Parts: sequence; C-alpha cells; structure tokens
Amino acid sequence: MSSTSGSAGVFGADSPLMRFLTRVADLMILNLLFLATSLPIITLGASLTALSGTAMRIARGESESTSGDYLRALRRDLRQGTVLGLLVAGLGLVLAAWWVVAGGLNVPDLVRLLLYAVCCILAFRLTLVALYAFPYLATFDDDLRTVLRNARRMSVRHAFASLALLAVTGLPVVVTVFYPKVTVYGLLWFLIGFAGVAFLVGIVLTGVFATYAPELALVPSDEPDDPARS
Repeated sequence: MSSTSGSAGVFGADSPLMRFLTRVADLMILNLLFLATSLPIITLGASLTALSGTAMRIARGESESTSGDYLRALRRDLRQGTVLGLLVAGLGLVLAAWWVVAGGLNVPDLVRLLLYAVCCILAFRLTLVALYAFPYLATFDDDLRTVLRNARRMSVRHAFASLALLAVTGLPVVVTVFYPKVTVYGLLWFLIGFAGVAFLVGIVLTGVFATYAPELALVPSDEPDDPARS
C-alpha cells in the first residue's frame, strides 16, 4: 500500500517529476513553433521576440498554453520584432564588412589591429544589446527607440546578468561547434535547443526586469501561478 502511495506521489500531477516533464514538453512545443515561424527569414526577429516572451512566461509559471502565448506574442510584435531583427542583422553585416575591409587595407599592422579591436568591441556591444532587446520588446509595451535605448543601458547597468547571458547563449554554441557529438550533431537544437536557451535567458532577464517591474518576479514553484499579467 505504501509503495502504491509513493508511486502515485511521484507521478502525481503536482509532483516535481511531472512538473519537470511538463516544462520540458512545453519547451519542445515552443521550439517547434519557433522553427516553423522562422522559415521566412525576414520574420526571424518577430519569432525571436515571441520565443523570448513565451519562454519568460513559462519561467514565471504564467503560461497556460504555450502555443497560444507564442502566437499571440508573434501577432502583437510582428512589425516591431521584424524591424528589430532586420536592424540587428544589418548592423552585423556592417561589422562583418568592416572586418573584411580592415584585412585588405594597406596600413601598418598596428592600425589594422586597432581596427580589428574596435570591430570586436562593437560586435560585443551589439550582441549584448540584442540579447536584452528581444526579451525587452516581448515584455514591455515600448517603441523601438525606447527598446534599444533601455536594452543598451541595462546591458551596462546589470554587468553580472550580461555575463550570465553571454555564458548561457555562448556555451551551447561553443559545445555545438567543437563537440558536435554532445548535441547529437545539432539534433538537440531542433528538438529543444532554441527554447531551452531562451528559457535560461528568460530566468536571468526576468530577475533584471523585475527590478523595474516587481510584478514580473518569478513565481515560486510551490505557490499558485500569478495570472495578473496577460
């Protein structure tokens, strides 16, 4: 009898194991939705915004429907997310062109080294701002100029969170490139990878955003979900 009760407790709807499996299933669904809506490359920015917003809702325990949350977020931020994605991609292409041009200039090695250094610094700043910008756009109802300004400020003001974001997003990429067997040669990215990274990023940034909007604080797992935020 006690064995049966223990088994029921382990596989009960509110058990830690079932909550974990439910969260994994939600992230797999989210990953599939992100991949499907990213096929038109031009809307990748909007898909990243919806991915970030839904992952943060899952992290806060607010999501009742992964697909519903994602599609609503995609429709809401389709225009601004797309513009933000194109802007980030355009700046990335400019920096890539800068790198190529710097390598072909007939200048002293020290000058070329300085050009490379400036390019790397700008690429580092662009990466950090982008890591904040898409989740910020998904969370706050601000225009694009405000999104970029506040993302830039937060990336400097919250230095430890910024380092955590770089680790969370950079480490999986490094592992995929140098140790492809760990990710089953990229298969994990298609299974859960993008949503998993967004979920970890969401945990970090929810703590940052809660500094400015306390209602965004993470909901403890032993308390009921807070439905206040739509």
